[in-house]
Amino acid sequence: MEAHAFFSHKPHSSLFTKLRNPHLVNQNIKLQPVRCQSQIKSFDNNNQPRRWSFEFLRQTEPLHVIQTSNPPVSMAAASASESASKAVKKVCLFFCPETKALAERIAAQSDAIELRSINWRTFEDGFPNLFIPNAHGIRGHHVAFLAAFSSPGKIFEQLSVIYALPKLFISSFTLVLPFFPTGTSERMEDEGDVATAFTLARILSNIPTSRGGPTSLVTFDIHALQERFYFGDNILPFFESGIPLLKNRLQQLPDSDNISIAFPDDGAWKRFHKQLQHFPMGYCMICHTIYMQIVCNKVREGDQRFVRIREGDPRGRHVVIVDDLVQSGGTLIECQMEKKHGWGRERNLAIGFLFLLKVLAAHGAAKISAYVTHGIFPNRSWQRFEPDNGGYPELGLTYFWITDSCPVTVREVVNKPPFEVLSLSGSIAAALQI
Repeated sequence: MEAHAFFSHKPHSSLFTKLRNPHLVNQNIKLQPVRCQSQIKSFDNNNQPRRWSFEFLRQTEPLHVIQTSNPPVSMAAASASESASKAVKKVCLFFCPETKALAERIAAQSDAIELRSINWRTFEDGFPNLFIPNAHGIRGHHVAFLAAFSSPGKIFEQLSVIYALPKLFISSFTLVLPFFPTGTSERMEDEGDVATAFTLARILSNIPTSRGGPTSLVTFDIHALQERFYFGDNILPFFESGIPLLKNRLQQLPDSDNISIAFPDDGAWKRFHKQLQHFPMGYCMICHTIYMQIVCNKVREGDQRFVRIREGDPRGRHVVIVDDLVQSGGTLIECQMEKKHGWGRERNLAIGFLFLLKVLAAHGAAKISAYVTHGIFPNRSWQRFEPDNGGYPELGLTYFWITDSCPVTVREVVNKPPFEVLSLSGSIAAALQI
């Protein structure tokens, strides 16, 4: 071990370790503040020298030993240096016409995201005539595409671009598909049923690999958790959720301490109850319906189904119904029509939103709101939901929160109470840096 020491009168350090040693202090001599510094090697495996400071203050004061870096660096400077050393991932983000507004919000989140356009044209026969400008300019870059599979025709033209981009010698490719549209058709109930969720997952699993490897897929609140196993080994699904946006919004409400969470079915409870554990809730084993301190059951009378509260009391509470998506909004009449006409599970997913509204209001709920990550609302069915403007929750919702995963709906409901749009832009921008 090598040691070098010298004495100096440098300013007192605020960071030190106290060591008491009575033999170092002469009781008959008054000592002036003196600092002794030494450099000691071989304490670490890398034999890098460190600086040690020994400070004598007064007779009764202990010995102060200060270890400093070589050269001294502040914590803030060290943090800045570490951040600078970690390279920011620059991403070229392509988008379809429907997702242009969301793409602009994503780009506004980070200077590392650069928007790139595509010429979306069609031939006279209606088939897509597509062109990627400056294809040579994205070579060696990280590339992402923001998709919106709002209709089968849109899916085909966007898949054409999605399959083409990884072949342009890019470093990596990420597909951002906020809403996985066939997620509600994930299983067979009768022989002959086609699980189109599996079909779409297989199509995406065959996206060509880029120079960086398999495609990354970013999607939000896919309908059934088991659908992650529908994807093949050539794609890396990354499942995100919009629930953190809801939790942040609920915390901003003036009655945030009076919130009650309700789930319309067992599937919604399985998906979201762990993310909302800090809100008290109850679970009915009979009807598979979850409420905050509310237990209900479903009663069949002929072809009609009713929801009744068996336990709990929503009186005076602000009840928030939470699910992954909503289609038509679901009424009791639609329940009957679905049985009669054999409508698919898509409508069944949202059955009860309006009826639950009336049931909860009848039992004294002060306010009722709703949240879904994906507001689909075909045929402008969002118009079913009226705002509660006068303290009559049976007539409307205080808030209906949706995300901007379905751009067509967002354009229709923006600035129309009770709807509020919670943007996924920040979550997507963060996901692109992974």
